[in-house]
Amino acid sequence: MNKDELYDVTIIGGGPAGMYAAFYGGMRNMKIKLIEGAGELGGFLHTYSEKTIWDVGGIPPIRCDKLISWLAGQALTFEPTLVFNQRVDDLQRQADGTFILRTNTGQQHYTRTVIIAAGRGITELQKLDIEGADRYELTNLYYTVQDLSSFRNKHVLISGGGNSAVDWALELAEVAERVTVVHRSTEFRAMERNVASIHELTNIRTPYQIIQLHGQGEQIHQVTIAHMTNNVTERLDVDAVIINHGYSGNYGSLLNWGLRIGESGLIVNEQAETNVAGIFGAGDCVTHKSKVRLIAGAFNDAALAINSAKRYLDPEAPGMAYVSSHNERFRELNKKLYN
Repeated sequence: MNKDELYDVTIIGGGPAGMYAAFYGGMRNMKIKLIEGAGELGGFLHTYSEKTIWDVGGIPPIRCDKLISWLAGQALTFEPTLVFNQRVDDLQRQADGTFILRTNTGQQHYTRTVIIAAGRGITELQKLDIEGADRYELTNLYYTVQDLSSFRNKHVLISGGGNSAVDWALELAEVAERVTVVHRSTEFRAMERNVASIHELTNIRTPYQIIQLHGQGEQIHQVTIAHMTNNVTERLDVDAVIINHGYSGNYGSLLNWGLRIGESGLIVNEQAETNVAGIFGAGDCVTHKSKVRLIAGAFNDAALAINSAKRYLDPEAPGMAYVSSHNERFRELNKKLYN
């Protein structure tokens, strides 16, 4: 290994936390590498690229794909090294305290610290567990929504009760002729304001679950739902069915690195430090006492992780970066913006 191959920080994951860590690490004049398992930045955000995001501070309502583009552009500000289509499978600490990360391609990456920003890990959709459901996946059974306009003037049934299901129901209510939301519980796991809105804008069936799909050729045309307690059934006409039962996350080799992992993810302290010196965490993959599971919370996690990595490498370093209006790294960039 030559010294050019050794990075100050290697970030695992290219979602919101990973992208902001790449940017903020640049603000702190650190040599940054980011490794992403997919072929592009954005992480889990790509699963709802057409949704409108309202809750990122200082940004007006914005389509998720546009937000990804802006975050990716910001991440590249200080020209970090980006590695795509590689999954980190192994981590080893060397005698000098640095780390070697090995990926599924056989490549080795050398780094002084690591920030794990793996989001929800390797995610798999929770599919509808009904025999024969997969035959409709190429026609009108959906697990993600890529094009809202394709549901215009249709009767759409959504199965699920989390934030994503509720958000999609509200988005679709503006274009579909009718939206029916089926959920196994009477309680929705979503923002209170949005839950109130879907009761006004959609047809709610709770507590119900889908028990049968009825097809004409390769298309679903009716769905049978059953009440969870008394088994009373209803048969509903539909043009499209959207299943949003969540995702299962798999953190793979992270489980073998000696890290403390709880039910809600990688355990870090208030400074984003894991129990392994030199390894930090940020974003959806971590949990701590003050965790905020919003994109804005991922940004804060990322800044904490970078600041902790900086102090780990240089105990005399300031606790945080100067704000951008006073940061020397922006002087030349500001000239380009305004001249």
